[in-house]
Amino acid sequence: MPIRPILRYPHPGLKTVCAPVSSFDSALSEFADDLLQTMRAAPGVGITAAHVGVFRRLTVLELDKADGVRIYANPEITWFSDETMVHLEGSVSMPGATDEVIRPRAVRFRYQDLHGHQHEEEATGFLAICIQHEVDQLDGIFWLQRLSRLKRDRLIRKWEKTKS
Repeated sequence: MPIRPILRYPHPGLKTVCAPVSSFDSALSEFADDLLQTMRAAPGVGITAAHVGVFRRLTVLELDKADGVRIYANPEITWFSDETMVHLEGSVSMPGATDEVIRPRAVRFRYQDLHGHQHEEEATGFLAICIQHEVDQLDGIFWLQRLSRLKRDRLIRKWEKTKS
């Protein structure tokens, strides 16, 4: 259960579209556990395989301890609500940088569990935001791309100053 190194923005891997998970075996379960430990150490509430340089469609969420860990292989959003909400977002690949992003308030999505079984769920509020954020990352869309150019440029300049 090692903590894996996280790719840091602007690593080109963060723009990579991830391939589907095709093998649902003990190695996948072990990797999911590595992702969980890496996310907790970051700290964060969500992480994808892409964040650690493994370009497969796997994400781990732990919004709070009471709700437990959620692991999604090959997640795909099938419906977005028309109603939106504003939420403060950031990334384990860009620690300390946050900004408000507007996203649909609810989504319906399908995914596979670690055994390869198909599921479909609806999510609202914070969970819906997190699902969208992580699916974007699996699609090679880093969260900054959801900001206006002005907000994005300002945030990048501020973040680069904190790194040096």
